[in-house]
Amino acid sequence: MREIATTTLSRNISEDTLGFYQEILQVLNAASVPYLVGGTFALHHYAGIERPTKDLDLFIHWNDYDDIQEALQNAGFNVELTYPHWLAKVYQEDDFVDLIFSSGNGVAVVDDLWFEHAKPAELFGIATRLCPIEETIWSKAFIMERERFDGADIAHLILAGGKMLNWDRLLTRFDEHWRPLLSHLILFGFIYPAHRDIVPTWVMGKLLSRLNNEVYTPASDNNLCGGTLLSREQYVEDIHKHHYEDARVAPHGNLSQYEAERWTEASKGN
Repeated sequence: MREIATTTLSRNISEDTLGFYQEILQVLNAASVPYLVGGTFALHHYAGIERPTKDLDLFIHWNDYDDIQEALQNAGFNVELTYPHWLAKVYQEDDFVDLIFSSGNGVAVVDDLWFEHAKPAELFGIATRLCPIEETIWSKAFIMERERFDGADIAHLILAGGKMLNWDRLLTRFDEHWRPLLSHLILFGFIYPAHRDIVPTWVMGKLLSRLNNEVYTPASDNNLCGGTLLSREQYVEDIHKHHYEDARVAPHGNLSQYEAERWTEASKGN
């Protein structure tokens, strides 16, 4: 089991906050409910990227939420299902831990494969598991807000993962949303020209073949805007003013109209 180097990451974390994180992990371990560490700590483990963090991201299966909520509430913590389509929060005064079971756009749902391919690690002296690097890339690939773009994280993760990445699983994860993956891979070759060979030629060939086929295929006749999968805020006018269909909302996506509108509305608080 590899330890996550937390010395630098903990520099800006108070003792109370650190104790809060440790207690959350210990409660979940004692309850034997599955969870995975993601966010800043997973990124640091995989790619060595150091950045301040204001919270701890734990990825969970939605089916386990009730058991996790019960275990944490029995331990005295306040648990709030903040956005029922993807996120809950655990509070202790000004500190919080995110419990994530999907992505804000509804695409990157946490399923059994996240846990099958999780990586054992130790955080704050506590045995835990990390989100797989492939699923981390998948969940980050759609974050293209004005105030946050995770493209650099993806480039660093690809570089760190090297030729050990499971490209078959990554392609399966993106499925019909292969264009964002291709975009990130093209940027990777621009960012690290000496390491372009990390991305297998068959992967680029397969994605470019899809792109080439689209060039010679008539454009879709639906009025869909896929931009909402990338940013909850920057394509609002397309949906409300120009009457494009929201790619997040069923039947195109996994969200209800209410869930999409509520998540979009929350962007106004940023």
